[in-house]
Amino acid sequence: MLKAGSNKTFKMINQLISLSLKNRYIVLLIATILFAWGAYSVKQNSIDAIPDLSENQVIVFTEWQGRSPQIMEDQVTYPLVSNLQGIPKVKSIRATSMFGMSFVYIVFDDKADVYWARSRVLERLNYAQRLLPEGITPTLGPDGTGVGHILWYTLDAKGLDLGEQRALQDWYVKLGLQTVPGVSEVASFGGFEKQYQISIDPHKLNYYNIPLSQVLKAVKSNNNDVGGRKFEMNGTGYIVRGLGYIKNLQDVENIPVGVINTIPVMIKDIATVQMGGDLRLGIFDQNGEGEAVGGIVVMRYGENADRVIHAVKDKMTDIEKGFPPGVKFKIAYDRSELIENAIGSVKHTLIEEMITVSIIVILFLFSLRSALSIIIQIPITIATSFILLNAFGISSNIMSLTGIALAIGVIVDNGIVMVENSHRNLAIAQEKEKS
Repeated sequence: MLKAGSNKTFKMINQLISLSLKNRYIVLLIATILFAWGAYSVKQNSIDAIPDLSENQVIVFTEWQGRSPQIMEDQVTYPLVSNLQGIPKVKSIRATSMFGMSFVYIVFDDKADVYWARSRVLERLNYAQRLLPEGITPTLGPDGTGVGHILWYTLDAKGLDLGEQRALQDWYVKLGLQTVPGVSEVASFGGFEKQYQISIDPHKLNYYNIPLSQVLKAVKSNNNDVGGRKFEMNGTGYIVRGLGYIKNLQDVENIPVGVINTIPVMIKDIATVQMGGDLRLGIFDQNGEGEAVGGIVVMRYGENADRVIHAVKDKMTDIEKGFPPGVKFKIAYDRSELIENAIGSVKHTLIEEMITVSIIVILFLFSLRSALSIIIQIPITIATSFILLNAFGISSNIMSLTGIALAIGVIVDNGIVMVENSHRNLAIAQEKEKS
């Protein structure tokens, strides 16, 4: 059985070689088409340094400040997990509860489209919303992956304090970088988030007989614009509205919270108002030189990492034009360096292999034509491999490029063996003809 199978394979190979020799122009045309298609596939293929082996998951994040992990588990996490079960193509659901926060991880099948999965989760969240405490709204995490952190940067702003740097990052830099195609999220870190802080004196509250809930309601209701109606006077229409948004500390201090004998009680009568920073759970230190403020650029699922990084850097150049004097970006982590080194390594290997093969074939066979036939098949084979990479949705990363680099050696060895074997058979045939 083994001998019969080997004979069939040998005959098939002979027929394929004979067919190729008889239709050499068709073979050359097919090779040209494959090379052109492969060159196009190289440009379209996603480039990254690290293969994405993370699970196809959607994260649901819910925040409820000041609540213990047990309350978060009972009133937020459990209702969400119970109602998110039964979604099509879900492999598993995991959840964790911590102080003031709840995370639910819905893991889908690998073949499920990530945006289809996110839409299914949103449908279920619309129903689960009514089971949660009032005012609590779950949100979806960014449409990125575990290897989506492609660029870290900090602000080099020695003339600004940490609060001013964080405000610059949150209200200018972050909003600008999020417009770059392929960016899912820009996560800010470091510094202080500015806020108005009202330190209430409980003894004064008791003296004026004003409950704390009334103070909270007064602050909320007074930080708002009130719309009125339109009226006409002398043929001209006017829109009436009340401007009530807080702009400075004095606006907060002058908010009325009650009335004692027709005299309004203000915030400044019962509390101290100051500008401060939000509570922090940690700090960001850069190289032991002190605290820094910056952001993490998260790439969207399935995007070309190298292309997105260069687009972000171009956007940074535009954003820097609007910075205060002396402020600039400082790159802390840039994955494009690793990506370009990986690509450069493959290019270097390819050139080395082609030169080595040419020298070996020319020295041992004294045939430029044979060397050319081997050199031509290397780029065609590599280009064809990128067609398959795109077909299976595999990016150009360290693993796949290393496989291609190793395969170059096999291609070269095979080409040398086949050329040498052809020369030997031709020499034997010529000797038989002479004899």
